[in-house]
Amino acid sequence: MDEEITIIDSNTRNEKIRNFFINNKKSLIASVLIVIVLLTSYFSFNAIKEKNKIKLANKFNLAIAEFETVKKAETIEKLINVIEEKDVTYSPLALYYLLDNNLIKNRAEINNLFDVLINETNLEREIKNLIIYKKALYNSELINENELIKILNPIINSDSIWKSHALYLVAEYFYAKNEKQKAKEFFKKILILPNANNEIVGETTKRISRDLGE
Repeated sequence: MDEEITIIDSNTRNEKIRNFFINNKKSLIASVLIVIVLLTSYFSFNAIKEKNKIKLANKFNLAIAEFETVKKAETIEKLINVIEEKDVTYSPLALYYLLDNNLIKNRAEINNLFDVLINETNLEREIKNLIIYKKALYNSELINENELIKILNPIINSDSIWKSHALYLVAEYFYAKNEKQKAKEFFKKILILPNANNEIVGETTKRISRDLGE
């Protein structure tokens, strides 16, 4: 008797499963097709992305390789194009190359390129903070204290590894203007940071003891 009940239960369960598939055949087929389309799109997107990355790498490397043999304007144009691609690897490298070789004299144009990286490129947090710091450093001799601090605020108001660098830049900015009290305030902030750069701490300590009377 128990075996008969077991067989009946099994048949009932199988019948329910069969009916479920029959009644929901269209929905199940649609779901499978959607999954196939999504997987195909995902792998296609990654393949295209990888292909574009290789093309961008070649464009960057070619611009650098041709720097000594082609007109400077062509190199600049190619590197700007790389920056405007907003690639997390090669766009920052292209800007660094422009800066290191002083290829663009127009500060507004350089600042616009900084902003493309900072505001429009999906960079890792600390890479973005490094670029913010470089922008502040690039402008530090020609802007007022409010503008300098405004640029650096995203770093100063965070726990970034670049925070001590940002504070040191502001402190040195005030020191150069002979505003020693303001300079001292920013130097002291460095000394209480838990993750301050060791070299920055050493320079800060020397500056305070040697030049600020402590």
